[in-house]
Amino acid sequence: MFGRKPVAPAPQPTPSPAPAAPAPPEPALTPAPAPEAAPNPAPANPAPAAPAPAPEQRKQFGAAPAAAAPLAMAQAAAVPITPQAPRSRRRGEQTIVRSPHYNAARQYVFSTLNISSVLTRTRDQVRGDIELLVGELVHRDRLPISQPEQQQIISEILNDMFGVGPIEPLLQDESISDIMVNGPDQVYVERRGRLELTPLKFRDNDHLINVVQRIAASVGRRVDESSPMVDARLADGSRVNVVMPPLALDGVMLSIRKFAKRKLSLPALAGQGSMSLGMSRLLQIAATARLNIVISGGTGSGKTTLLNALSQYIDAGERIVTIEDSAELQLQQPHVVRLETRPPSIEGTNAVHQGDLLRNALRMRPDRIILGETRGAEAFDVLQAMNTGHDGSMTTLHANTPRDALIRLESMVMMANANLPLYSIRRQVASAIHLIVQVERMRDGARRVTHIVEIAGMEGDVIVTQELFRFNYSASSYGASVQGSFDSTGLRPLFTDRARIYGLDTQLLEACRL
Repeated sequence: MFGRKPVAPAPQPTPSPAPAAPAPPEPALTPAPAPEAAPNPAPANPAPAAPAPAPEQRKQFGAAPAAAAPLAMAQAAAVPITPQAPRSRRRGEQTIVRSPHYNAARQYVFSTLNISSVLTRTRDQVRGDIELLVGELVHRDRLPISQPEQQQIISEILNDMFGVGPIEPLLQDESISDIMVNGPDQVYVERRGRLELTPLKFRDNDHLINVVQRIAASVGRRVDESSPMVDARLADGSRVNVVMPPLALDGVMLSIRKFAKRKLSLPALAGQGSMSLGMSRLLQIAATARLNIVISGGTGSGKTTLLNALSQYIDAGERIVTIEDSAELQLQQPHVVRLETRPPSIEGTNAVHQGDLLRNALRMRPDRIILGETRGAEAFDVLQAMNTGHDGSMTTLHANTPRDALIRLESMVMMANANLPLYSIRRQVASAIHLIVQVERMRDGARRVTHIVEIAGMEGDVIVTQELFRFNYSASSYGASVQGSFDSTGLRPLFTDRARIYGLDTQLLEACRL
């Protein structure tokens, strides 16, 4: 696949014989040495002929017997020579990790290298040893591998040792936001909001299982047939979800949500077209003035990214407690306490849920509590925390519109206590939450803030809201990319008096006019 089978050592290639001196047929029928098989015009300074290999050497290198060599050369001369396809094209049907040469090199490295010493060294330090071992194997077995292929094999072995196998280069690609592995033969990525199929593959299903088990073990979790689903994270904070057979019918399903290595601020998001400058300034003031904020949106709409951007405007002197199922938030303040839930053990016991951590966080003297995502009965504890002096708390939830977010909150509170009257739940929601920010991933792949809605209290048993900003679609310019504008409603925010305490009321009113 990566090259032809090696032939016996032969002298320097010689041009085809001239028509005036055709090759005699006799040498093809006698076991004459290879240099005498075809006459050539003698050069002015002829190079010394290479000695014929010994029989044991021919056997070692897989060469044909001497008697068959002239016959093979004569047959080759009768066939017109065509340019050989590039090596990269010949291996196009199969990735390097599935080649027999890679398997041979991998087995040789793992059987020769001292694995216990590898654990105490860095990737760059181990690379030199692997290069020597692979080079030794290629020279010893005369493997037909080019230098670029040899370097690729070395990189893949290192990715198996220190990374996540063949998809390790995708984690280093800043343009990729999601990696989706559907079994060993199919790897998709999301780049700029569009899904793309990559040529990368795993060796087999066992290779993929080994990778996901190492990821889960790195955060103290396990994934196998008895526990076929797991949420985990990588060292860089990327979110990982794994589903294994028998729940996944076509093999192991691995999903990785990457987060940008560079920290995005609200002005940077505005520069990318995710919001207007007025919206960016209003959200900065809301975070500084300690408003309770709920970020609502669908899956992959950018809720966590926006939450990270909002957290940059929290005062460095505040004590922040974060609670997540899988740690993803990247807060930059010096006084941050990070808590993470724990799944149940094999016996189904000792699970620690977000609600348990949230109730415990109230005893830790937090200035703000940030919940990574509200998805269940912990919504009741979130409202309790916001209503008991922990202003400036933030959370995210899944909903399609701001009004749907309020309905979901009511439903999740009922999951914790079904006996609470609906009116009491709505009163708690109206008094606890100040702002709802709606984000959406649109059909062109762009993520935009579509609504900023303020909670205005209650009228009867209905929660009253007022919209401060919205994204208006331009129906006349339908095309590949979504066109529209971020517009202010011109309404005066109800938290203007609160912003005045922080000396930000004038800037707030100016932001609403942008």
